[in-house]
Amino acid sequence: MKQIIFLITCFAIISTNAMAQDNRANNIDNSNIALQGYSAVSYADLNLAQKGVKEFKSEYQKIVYYFTSAEQKATFDRNPTKYLPQYGGFCAFGTYAGAKFRVDPNKFITKDGKYYLFLNNIEFDAKQLWLDENNHKQLVSTADSNWIKLGKTHN
Repeated sequence: MKQIIFLITCFAIISTNAMAQDNRANNIDNSNIALQGYSAVSYADLNLAQKGVKEFKSEYQKIVYYFTSAEQKATFDRNPTKYLPQYGGFCAFGTYAGAKFRVDPNKFITKDGKYYLFLNNIEFDAKQLWLDENNHKQLVSTADSNWIKLGKTHN
């Protein structure tokens, strides 16, 4: 427990210097493109980080999602809520720690039909910290509570 508190503290200090808190509910850029253009269907169904293309895009709740094929777009369009990233696409470990941080779209895990994205930079690998805790359900429970405290709802 002391180790996780230490890690969270380090995470918050390092990340605060590198990335500002974000008041938006979704981790999107100014063009409202989700997941930095990566396919939500690829994450959820294929357990792959695949960059989508603008020829296959959908809009859901004013956010644009890109896909790798017409089939992926159709899959998303049939049930978009199934494919939304946890915590609006912000770092799952950051949400666990009570803050929102941008992510590396190649750092993610898929579990129980959901996918979780993580911060990764030269100083910090949040995905590895999550995996090192080896208690996914407890981490998700705390992150879910913190996401609500951050003023947003989660998927």
